[in-house]
Amino acid sequence: MARIDTAPPVVESWPAVERHGSESYFVLDEGLLAEAGGGRERPLAARLEAAAPPFRFTRLGPRGDRLGDGALKRLANAMTDGGRRAGRIPAGYTYLGQFVDHDLTFDKTSVMLGERVTPAQLVQARSPSLDLDSLYGAGPQDPVSARFYADDVHLKMGRTATIGDDEARDDYDLPRRGTGSAAARRRALIPDPRNDENLAVAQTHLAFIRFHNRVVDTLPASVPPAQRFTQARELVVKHYQWMLRHDYLPRICNRGVVSDVFRNGRKAFEVGVAPTDVPTMPIEFSAAAFRLGHSMVREDYSWNRRFDFGTGTLDLLFEFSGASGTLGGGRRLPSNWLVDWRRFYDFSEAGRADLVVPAARFNRAMRIDTSLVFLLRFLPGFPFEESSLAFRNLVRAKMLRLASGQQLARFLRGKGVSVQTLRKAQLRDGAKGAELDRLTKAQRDAVLRDTPLWFYVLREAELDGGRLHGVGARLVAETFHRAMEGSEFSIVRDPAWRPTLGPDSRTFRMVDLLLFAFRGRKRLLAPLG
Repeated sequence: MARIDTAPPVVESWPAVERHGSESYFVLDEGLLAEAGGGRERPLAARLEAAAPPFRFTRLGPRGDRLGDGALKRLANAMTDGGRRAGRIPAGYTYLGQFVDHDLTFDKTSVMLGERVTPAQLVQARSPSLDLDSLYGAGPQDPVSARFYADDVHLKMGRTATIGDDEARDDYDLPRRGTGSAAARRRALIPDPRNDENLAVAQTHLAFIRFHNRVVDTLPASVPPAQRFTQARELVVKHYQWMLRHDYLPRICNRGVVSDVFRNGRKAFEVGVAPTDVPTMPIEFSAAAFRLGHSMVREDYSWNRRFDFGTGTLDLLFEFSGASGTLGGGRRLPSNWLVDWRRFYDFSEAGRADLVVPAARFNRAMRIDTSLVFLLRFLPGFPFEESSLAFRNLVRAKMLRLASGQQLARFLRGKGVSVQTLRKAQLRDGAKGAELDRLTKAQRDAVLRDTPLWFYVLREAELDGGRLHGVGARLVAETFHRAMEGSEFSIVRDPAWRPTLGPDSRTFRMVDLLLFAFRGRKRLLAPLG
């Protein structure tokens, strides 16, 4: 997606306190589709359209019909009425998903010198890929990105602040600028500032920094100095992609769909393109299917020993960040806010019973379904009538003329994908998700006839026990496959590659990444005990 200013593009696929009021999408063959606050369309002057950095979106399916705002408001209210239930997925995957979303939508031109960038590099830098550009920027040799690095191979980490009995610790906060205004001092020195919009994704980003640095430190001494960074990055990216393919995707999507796409290839999205061609991103993925993460968000977390039994509330995760909050009023993260990773990922999967916490302290994500926590009805920083995250999602999709769920199901069947269209009764009743009884009969009939794609894919997941199914699973799996295929380092283009950092050559999960990054030590994974 393109922004009118020079900031990285924003795709609200996970909650963030957005300070701007508009977004725009550069869709190939359609031009710039823009919105004002709340997702409404607005015209763009030709000068601004020409200046907008064109992050590369495409439209996969047909254009959809537009539902009235009245129906969308009532549908949004139904989706945020409460009544949430926890699912099976550990809560860490909610914020891993946000980190991945930012990787997919990171515009690397924000950290590249203009005179060093060729037209071909500009296109690549504004295209979706799963190559951790949001972690690496343009690399340590780039004069702008060098500020993210401690030396020619290691990424910087930061020091926390002493608070009470919790002393300052090195390497447990993101690196921060430390100079200028109060806001500038706490700003994270990372390529993508969106990864410091809430503490959960900030600590996830820091874990990936640790992972990279540990990979560097374990390279054989025989690797020449000039090749150490590139070899480390390739190892990191391929293990990251393997983890997404074999751990993250099967948790959020129907496993059969994921396996079919990665074994047999794509049937609908960029079929037949050269693998090294620059990828695009379907707006149906960005504005609908991959907004599944909104449904996974909890209102509170058992964060660590200091903020236990649900006292790590969602609003505090934003406050103790450098982009959306004030780090509690300081310039560094206070040491009592260090994450306890045992509470967010299930280390029993790796045979580490010593890293398992009691069930009452373990956080599971909310089930992927058509309900969002009530708190997301009132996003800070927006007028009251536009503050519902569900309403913003639905109205933005209307601006983009996204196909309905029924249209996408028909489109996919035309491409040879085996997918069933949900019946009206299934869409109406669901499985203990959003209830549509407060819509008028006319509104309900319109929603069931032309179901907004985001609601449709969440209802599919709800009916499949909390995993994307059908249309939603296919959109996500094919987009991930293409983003991996078109990356500089790619397990799709290198199908013989296998992990070397996990317990064996078949397995590398997020728990394995954390165990490697933190040396398998409890005192590092749970620093507050």
